[in-house]
Amino acid sequence: MAKMAGESNPNPATTQASPQQAPPQANARFTGGWRALRSWVRDLLLCVLTTFFIILFVYQPVKVEGGSMEPGLEDQERIFINKFVYRLENIDRGDIVVFLYPRDQRKSFIKRVIGLPGDRIRIYRGRIFRNGEAVPEPYVPEEYADNRSYPETVVPANSYFVLGDHRNSSNDSREFGPIQRDYIYGKAVFGYWPMDKLGLLH
Repeated sequence: MAKMAGESNPNPATTQASPQQAPPQANARFTGGWRALRSWVRDLLLCVLTTFFIILFVYQPVKVEGGSMEPGLEDQERIFINKFVYRLENIDRGDIVVFLYPRDQRKSFIKRVIGLPGDRIRIYRGRIFRNGEAVPEPYVPEEYADNRSYPETVVPANSYFVLGDHRNSSNDSREFGPIQRDYIYGKAVFGYWPMDKLGLLH
């Protein structure tokens, strides 16, 4: 019987695609996979650049060397300092700051701010008096205190009086005087190693 014009060939061998032509589904999968890969690489590069920016301009990991801030900060502890925060807010009493050592600016020290510009600071047998009032210091355990005295001094303009929490083992403003503002370049904000010290710093 003759075939009608336009009738499909029932023979399956004559209806198969050419071996050289990829199925549409395969092309779609390839295109979708390439698009996903490009998106993943883009997101990875963005994360790397963001992390680099944060570390370079905002946060910096540092290692504590020495025990002058014990027991809060121990020797070899790893912390993050915020290098940007003091562009937005003022240095405050109680802040833990990182600064260039005034007698050798190749070195950095980390201490706690006790006095602001204009404050009158006096130490009598280890007890801190600020503007005539005793300063409570829960961060200095009794075994870390000392009995040294320091004559009353007025903190100069644009300077800060800093002390280590480990008072009997700290080289601080009792030795080298108040620190100029320009020497302070960061605030200690977060401890990350060892893991049992993980958390915000106070």
